[in-house]
Amino acid sequence: MTTIKEVAQLAGVSITTVSHVVNSTRFVSQDTRQRVMDAMQRLNYRPNSMARSLRLGVSQMFGLMLPDNSNPFFAEIARKIENLCYENGYNVILCNSDNNQERESSYIDLLIGKMVDGVIFIASGNQPDHLNMLVEAGIPIVIVDREVGLQVADVILVDNCQGGYLAARHLIQLGHRRLACISGSSRVTPSADRVQGYRLALRDYGMDCDESRIISGDLRYEGGIQAMQALLSLPEPPTGVFCCNDLMAIGAMRAVRSAGLRVPEDISLVGFDDIFMASAVTPALTTVAQPIEEIAEKAARLLLERVHSPQPKKPTERVVFQPRLVVRDSCRNLEESA
Repeated sequence: MTTIKEVAQLAGVSITTVSHVVNSTRFVSQDTRQRVMDAMQRLNYRPNSMARSLRLGVSQMFGLMLPDNSNPFFAEIARKIENLCYENGYNVILCNSDNNQERESSYIDLLIGKMVDGVIFIASGNQPDHLNMLVEAGIPIVIVDREVGLQVADVILVDNCQGGYLAARHLIQLGHRRLACISGSSRVTPSADRVQGYRLALRDYGMDCDESRIISGDLRYEGGIQAMQALLSLPEPPTGVFCCNDLMAIGAMRAVRSAGLRVPEDISLVGFDDIFMASAVTPALTTVAQPIEEIAEKAARLLLERVHSPQPKKPTERVVFQPRLVVRDSCRNLEESA
């Protein structure tokens, strides 16, 4: 590996001058700075980032924890967060917990060891215990999409209960009375809240909620297939189904077709998230949209503000975005055909 001494020799300057150029710790003339930069490029010199972090007290790195980076919703959020952080001079270390809390805890150890300046965190569950390690290390946290009860972190949420209500109400207003819901894991608040909104809509419209028609999925495409197959095996299959995310809704659509039925002629579907595939499938999926770009931008801005704030003890923020119903082609109006 090239050393700082070799760079100094090639540039004809002292080792101290090279250090000042690398760390921007003292004024160096443009001519001298350029000679140092040219020497670094010719020798392919890479400063020791960890040593620099120790000297300056910053790493210019953020951590981003995702529960499932194969889910397009989280992938879209990650892409936008990474872009915003990069534009502000930060690299992002992406950690995929795969919905495993032990793996999540291991990644937290890694991020602390890397001396990251902050973490944007989408938890695999609702337990904040191992997040306290970040707090104890003095690392700012922004929690996204989960209510984990940690009082020392900024939190960004979507009103998932309202989203579930919008989805169920849409089906009810189209004349559907045999409704069903494909939920996610009850351990994670977004899915549980969406199901709660579904129940509230049925109550408000004077309908009983048949718990046998609430089938637990895994928030993945294959889980949507399996859950819809279970619903289709009921003595009276539903005519309208709310799926707690778009991936399961697209899987449910596949199961309906495999059973020789059609969407929306036989079964209407509503998803949640509004990932890019929701408008690409046929029929295009009616869904409850989360403001992905706004969530990502707010998360990045909050963390940057927290890291650079002259008031390290300023009160934490709790931001709740409102979802909206996006009507496409996957729902049929039963009242028009009656």
